[in-house]
Amino acid sequence: MTDSNPSTLFSNALVHGAKHLGHLTTARRDAELLLLHVAGKDRAFLLTHPDAPLTPGQQSTYEQWLNRRAKHEPIQYILGEQEFYGLTFRVTPDVLIPRPETEHLIEALLQLIPREAAIRIADVGTGSGAIAITLARKLPHVTITALDVSPPALKIAQQNAARHNVADRIRFLESDLLSAVADEIFDAIISNPPYVPDSEALDPQVRNFEPATALYAGPSGLDIYRRLIPQSWQALKPRGWLFMEIGHGQHDALAALLSDWNDVAFIDDLQQIPRVVTARKP
Repeated sequence: MTDSNPSTLFSNALVHGAKHLGHLTTARRDAELLLLHVAGKDRAFLLTHPDAPLTPGQQSTYEQWLNRRAKHEPIQYILGEQEFYGLTFRVTPDVLIPRPETEHLIEALLQLIPREAAIRIADVGTGSGAIAITLARKLPHVTITALDVSPPALKIAQQNAARHNVADRIRFLESDLLSAVADEIFDAIISNPPYVPDSEALDPQVRNFEPATALYAGPSGLDIYRRLIPQSWQALKPRGWLFMEIGHGQHDALAALLSDWNDVAFIDDLQQIPRVVTARKP
């Protein structure tokens, strides 16, 4: 038997949610995702049980989530999680939401670092810890130092490391870039740094909710690279690797900044836009 109030049925709740979010281009997808999460069901259940009822508590939560999404809050912050490289990470407004494009950064390192290698890696600007934790899962013999200037971000990263059972192989340090490990040497350094120019108009769900310190990097978006590249030169052993995500239109500037490095290579994303640069210290 279903609830007598039709607004409590799955199918009607979905229609209501899509209408509530009608000003968003992803209205129906977002409404469906929120509905499935609030009910703890998958899409197959929704398709086969459209007249299943929602409990009053589920209705209330769904309405709250719809109101938050209607104000452009990212779904990842509403649900408190995001998938990255097949793993689920806790995310809050203290950390940048991991994006599929950053998986190219992981792939670049995995192609150049053997799985059996017992090396030291620094992850600069770890945020949620997605990069460091993924690498720790994929490379069982590496030790990783995850650095971030934000203490709240480091707390989230530590929780994610514990969740994925790699906390014993990742050291988390508060640090402005590599400053906290200035006297240490690494085999590889990886970073998805801030690279958005200050004047760039971002989508409201990014601009109004994600941490500005993880996004913006000066008038040209190059401020962090100008500091990170020379710091990495000092922190890497000879023939050590540097891996960085880059922004749209930054290929030439990064090539110039890396002119003294060997084996400089740019890797395109699925839209054929240079997304990752790799370089080797002589």
